Amino acid sequence: MLTFWGRPSAQTCDGATRRDFLKVGSLGLAGYGAAELGLPDLLQAKARAASAGRATKNTSVIWLWLGGGATQIETFDPKMDAPAEFRSTVGAVESSVPGIQLGGLLPRMASVAQHMAFVRSFAHGDSGHAGGTHYVMTGYDYPPADQGAAQVKPSFGSIASRVRGANHPVSGIPTYVRFRGTYGDGPAWLGDGCAPFDSGGNAKANMNASVKLERLADRRGLLHELDRLDRHVDRSGLMDGLDDFEGQAFNLILGQAKQAFDISQEDPRVRERYGPGLGEQLLLSRRLCEAGCGFIKLHYTGWDMHGGIVAALNSRCPQLDQAVSALVEDLVARGLDSRVLLVITGEFGRTPRINGGAGRDHWAPLSTLAFAGGGLRMGQIVGESSAKAEVPKSRPIGPQDLMATLFHVLGIDPDVSFRDPSGRPTPMLTSGRPIEELV
Repeated sequence: MLTFWGRPSAQTCDGATRRDFLKVGSLGLAGYGAAELGLPDLLQAKARAASAGRATKNTSVIWLWLGGGATQIETFDPKMDAPAEFRSTVGAVESSVPGIQLGGLLPRMASVAQHMAFVRSFAHGDSGHAGGTHYVMTGYDYPPADQGAAQVKPSFGSIASRVRGANHPVSGIPTYVRFRGTYGDGPAWLGDGCAPFDSGGNAKANMNASVKLERLADRRGLLHELDRLDRHVDRSGLMDGLDDFEGQAFNLILGQAKQAFDISQEDPRVRERYGPGLGEQLLLSRRLCEAGCGFIKLHYTGWDMHGGIVAALNSRCPQLDQAVSALVEDLVARGLDSRVLLVITGEFGRTPRINGGAGRDHWAPLSTLAFAGGGLRMGQIVGESSAKAEVPKSRPIGPQDLMATLFHVLGIDPDVSFRDPSGRPTPMLTSGRPIEELV
C-alpha cells in the first residue's frame, strides 16, 4: 500500500477511501457489489473499455456560476427595441456575428461571439436562490431547498466524478474541482468520494507528498527487480521492465497534478490578458483541463441586483468580460475549443421591468445561459425570448436539457443510473435532450 497527500476521510462512491486530494495503492474502484480493483487493474479495465469503443471522452466542462442570478437583459439579451423600463440599462454592443448584440458592458465578449452561443429561451420555475440553484446545478426541481432543506440530487460535477473516477488515471488531477462552494454543487447521496476537490481549502494545501520521491523510486526499483523473475528488463530505462499500467500507476503519483495548479508557470503576458481574480481562476481552469480535469465549477458572485443595477453591473461586468473573452480566445488558439466547454449561468434571471429601486428582482421564467467550445456549434443565438424578455417565445430550454447537453459533451451515457440510499437504481437524466441547435 502506498498512500500520500492527505488524511483518511469518507468512503468514495467507488469503494475507495477519499483523501483531501488523492490516495494511491490498493485503490478499490468499481461499481456497487463489484470486485475490488487495484490501480493497474483499473487502468487495464479502462483500456479494455477504450478498445471496445466505450471509453470516456477526454472532454471537460468549465462551469462559471454567476451567483445571485445574473440579469439576462444586461448580459446576453439587451432588448434595445423594448420600452425604456424593459431594455438594457447599460445599452448594447454589436458583436462579431451580424445581428447579435450583447449588453453594453461586454464588448470583449462581443468580439469573440463567433466562438460562443447564447441561449435566450432558458427557463425554469423556481425563483428562490437555493431552489433555483438546486434546479440548475442538478437538473431537478426541489422547492424545499428554499426552506433550508439539504441537496437531494447529485450535481453535474459529482456525476462526472462518479462516472470517470475521482482522479485522472495518468495526471492525478481530480475529476471535479471547484473554486468556492455553493449550495447544490455537492454529491448528495453519491457520497463524499464524488465531492469536488476544493482548490482553496485544505486539499490544495496538502498537495505535498508525505512519501519522499526517493522512497517512490525505491518502490519502483523493487518492482523493477521483481519483474526480472518473469521477463527481460531493458536496462536503459527505469520503467522499461514494468507493465504499462503499473507505469501509469506511478504516473498518477508523479504526474502533472501539482504543476497544473501553479499558474506562475504561465507566460506573464497570458496572465495579464486574463486579468486578476476571476481571470486567474479561468486561467487555472484551462490548465486543469489540459491536465485532464473533467469538471470545474467557479463561483463569481454579486449578481443579486435588486437596486442600483447600473453601478452593480459596472463593478462585475468588466472582470467577467476580460476573463471570459481571454479564455475563449485561448481555448481556440490552443485547439482546446473542441474538447473544453465553457458554460455561463446562474440560478435564474431578473425581472423584465426595472423596479422602484432601479434594479431587477428574481425571475426564473427566463434566465441567462451561454456556451463556448465543447465541439458544439458556436456563433449563434439559440431560442428567442418575448419582446420584453419576460418568457421564452420559442421552445423553452430547461435544466434537464442543459444536463443532457453536458452529458453529450462529457460522453456520459444518457441512461446512466446509480443506486440511491434505498438501493434502487436511479437514473440521472429523465426527460432532457441535448440542445439540438448546438450538437
